[in-house]
Amino acid sequence: QVQLVESGGGLVQAGGSLRLSCVASGRTFSSYAMGWFRQAPGKEREFVAGISWGGGNTYYLDSVKGRFTISRDNTKNTVNLQMNSLKPEDTAVYYCAADLTTTLRIETDLRKYDYWGQGTQVTVSS
Repeated sequence: QVQLVESGGGLVQAGGSLRLSCVASGRTFSSYAMGWFRQAPGKEREFVAGISWGGGNTYYLDSVKGRFTISRDNTKNTVNLQMNSLKPEDTAVYYCAADLTTTLRIETDLRKYDYWGQGTQVTVSS
C-alpha cells in the first residue's frame, strides 16, 4: 500500500509559478516511479510529467517542456513539480501517482499507475 498526499496548489496569474509537492508513505519510496497527471473540467486526465525511481530519468508532456520540472527527494519521500510560466490552459486538478511495476521507462498511461493522491487544484488566471 502507498498513500500519497499532494499540496501546493492555488490561484496564480498567467506567467506566475507554483510548486506542487507529493509526500508518499507506505512502501519504500525509492523503489518505484512517480508521475504527475492533471484533469481539467470536462476533459480526460492526462500525463504531465514522470520520474524514475532514482530520479535519473524524466519525461514530460510536450506542452509543459521547458516550463515544468519534476524532481524527487528519496530521503524525504517527496516528489515535486515546479511549474513556471503558467498559462490559463494549465488550470486543472493535479494528481500525483505511483507506478510500482514499470522498471525501465516512464509510463504515460494512467492505467499503469497503482496509487493516486487526492489531487490539488491549480487555477491560472489570464
